[in-house]
Amino acid sequence: MPGTQAHVAGPQGSAGILPFGSSTPFTMGIELELQLVNRRNYNLASDAVDLLNWIEPRDLQKQIKLEMTQGMIELNSGIHTRVDELIEELKGLRGALNRGAQYLNIDVSGGGAHPFQHWNEQRITPSERFHYLHEKYGYLAKTFTVFGQHIHIGVENGDDALYLTHGFSRYVPHFIALSAASPFYQGADTKFDSSRSNVVRAFPLSGTAPVHTKWAEFETYYDELHQMGIIASMKDFYWDIRPKPEYGTVEIRVCDTPLTIEHAAHLGAYAQLLARWILTERPFVVGDDFYLLYQFNRFEASRFGLNGQLALHGATPAQSRKLPIYEHLLQQLQLLEPYVANEAEQQTLTRLRRIAHDRLSDAGWLRQMFAQRGSLNDMMRLSSELWMGVEPPPYFQ
Repeated sequence: MPGTQAHVAGPQGSAGILPFGSSTPFTMGIELELQLVNRRNYNLASDAVDLLNWIEPRDLQKQIKLEMTQGMIELNSGIHTRVDELIEELKGLRGALNRGAQYLNIDVSGGGAHPFQHWNEQRITPSERFHYLHEKYGYLAKTFTVFGQHIHIGVENGDDALYLTHGFSRYVPHFIALSAASPFYQGADTKFDSSRSNVVRAFPLSGTAPVHTKWAEFETYYDELHQMGIIASMKDFYWDIRPKPEYGTVEIRVCDTPLTIEHAAHLGAYAQLLARWILTERPFVVGDDFYLLYQFNRFEASRFGLNGQLALHGATPAQSRKLPIYEHLLQQLQLLEPYVANEAEQQTLTRLRRIAHDRLSDAGWLRQMFAQRGSLNDMMRLSSELWMGVEPPPYFQ
């Protein structure tokens, strides 16, 4: 993302195939893919190109970018060490988006999927890359009109980036469950808390990174796929977690876009705390069976959110077990206590404990609003008011 480029202090091992840019460890930045909705029936609008031209002050345009289809816009934060400073920046960016949207008579919303848009009605954004992707992936390009939060965490070198990539994968169920905000899709309740997760999995280079632990090994893997013409850059990997050598970060890509900027920022802070713990404690041995239970755990989080079951692989079959995702999250939050650096991060832990204890979610709020209003259109109106700051956040901040 553009905001993370300042992470990079200079490539290490610049003679390598894929140099990894060093960055300040544990800094964070986030990207948010947002829905543009009309005010007539709150279906997706197609005004992304025009909206970009209305962003003021003009300097903020470098932090707001177009996405695959024209009902989407992406917001990019700068680089942060503190979650409270991230929230303040996001408020400023939200204000610029809101002002631009007013000129076009549209609103902006969070959420992981629009509840009743039809993929075949979406328009590809004018861009050489987007049109190439549309030609390559066919209808998948338009079905990719789903909305996610990406979290970047700074790391010092490529070896640390790979270890953190694998380490983060153990907490993918946490991030999916905590961000789940796409229960409705194509006009129906999917019974999933995060239906967006299933759309992303359709791409051939999705899933998990190969089990390499040394950057030199990964460079060889990358070069082979590049030489074969399978990939042109790291952008062609749609992995749930991926290293971003040009930024010097590891990128978490499994989150739905939350309904509020506050929740999005606290998810970034959770990743920051986890990174400190993972790279300090080195709690995992990465081997061939590291992803053995990954797909099961990912499904449980997407389907049931915090109430899903997390399967944990033990040293022996007798030591393997399952427990609710919310319980595992509460245990992990306790482990992170010694790594809290300021009062803002303490607020993150307090917030996440409340969410886990009460099993709160944006998906649950959306279902509640639909049950009360009986209309997906009205539910989207309320969702846009949440994102744009018209209404207070739906639960504990």
